[in-house]
Amino acid sequence: MKPMDVQFVIGLSGYFVKDLEAVRRSPAYDPLSDNIPPRTSGFRSVVQAGQVISIMLHLPCGEIAVGDCVDVIFSGAASRDSLFIAEEHLPILEAVVKPWLLSCDISNFRQNARRVDLPWKELRNCRLHSAVRYGLTQALLAATALVQRRTIAEVICREWGLGSIADRPVDILASCHRNDTLQLDRIIMKKAPMLPHASFVHVSDIGPQGTVLMDYVNAVARRIQERAPPGYHPRLHFDVYGTLGDVFPETTNLADFLGQLRERARPYALLIESPIIASSKSVQIQQLAGLRACLKRKGIDVQIVADEWCNTLQDIRDFADADAVDYVQIKMPDLGGVDQSIDAVLYCHGKGIGCCLGGSANETDVSARITAHVALATRPDFLLSKPGIGADEGLMILTNEMLRGIALAKRAHSRL
Repeated sequence: MKPMDVQFVIGLSGYFVKDLEAVRRSPAYDPLSDNIPPRTSGFRSVVQAGQVISIMLHLPCGEIAVGDCVDVIFSGAASRDSLFIAEEHLPILEAVVKPWLLSCDISNFRQNARRVDLPWKELRNCRLHSAVRYGLTQALLAATALVQRRTIAEVICREWGLGSIADRPVDILASCHRNDTLQLDRIIMKKAPMLPHASFVHVSDIGPQGTVLMDYVNAVARRIQERAPPGYHPRLHFDVYGTLGDVFPETTNLADFLGQLRERARPYALLIESPIIASSKSVQIQQLAGLRACLKRKGIDVQIVADEWCNTLQDIRDFADADAVDYVQIKMPDLGGVDQSIDAVLYCHGKGIGCCLGGSANETDVSARITAHVALATRPDFLLSKPGIGADEGLMILTNEMLRGIALAKRAHSRL
């Protein structure tokens, strides 16, 4: 079966895009004002509204399959593709991709996804932007599910030989703003399995010698104890975007600081994402592996999550092979095709390394729902709430989509 028509629509993403290099190099950064010049190619200002291109495949059965082309907040950083500017990619979609879409058989997803990932001769043997590959494969996966009259999760299980989908929702890391205590209380009330993410992007965010971060970790742990429903024992996760490595360049000193954070987080488990952002992937792997080994020697129970420089399927394989971290974040827009994220989760399982099937607050409701189905099929250790950093909305979209997928699969199985 082939699509009858294809439409492309430019719209808004779930958050914004930001020039990470400019922020990190700025001696003082005010997130509410554009007071520093951009450093990363494509940025007109340090913070810009995010864009998407929705791809709509009109199917012969009357259904419409949708996927959203979208990138992450910190586009162009740490080997990522450049900032996604929708107007630059719309002509390519219309002239090059649309004719191919109208000719492809959508009854099978995986073979179409492989084609999307390859170089295109019409583009001088270059690949499509990762955001475009992401949106294209979302739409193709949704189309295959509609044609097969299965859930997206069931299509993935069928094509990858994974058996049945998960029978309960995968844990979700609810991403909260650092300065929104009411939001934190709501997420505690809703018993999110993990919280609060709470981005610390600039060294000023963590305070002198990390004192602000230390106080914040302590405050979150105490707030959970004060407000937690009975039996609620979440894991705490904080994304520090390399700021700790900037303040504590010596591995031993950084490990000692993480030991102090560990005490502030008790009685909850503690995960730290991107404690270091190095100058290259190889150095990043080396430094994170060294930090992890140091933590083990000192008996400090803090789990490390990789993000920057861990962007593609090959990157994830390299981090996993080196046993450099406890978890990798699989940022789905960075990997491009949805099939790449599926393969990444399965590779992590095979290597015995944890993984977060993540992405970005900059994503959309469409991409988040497809992520929920990928999670049901592949069973990562946890998800990152998306879109946005409202936490409530992302938690709702992902949780409800997983619950619906589980219910539909159970109903189909009971009718066999």
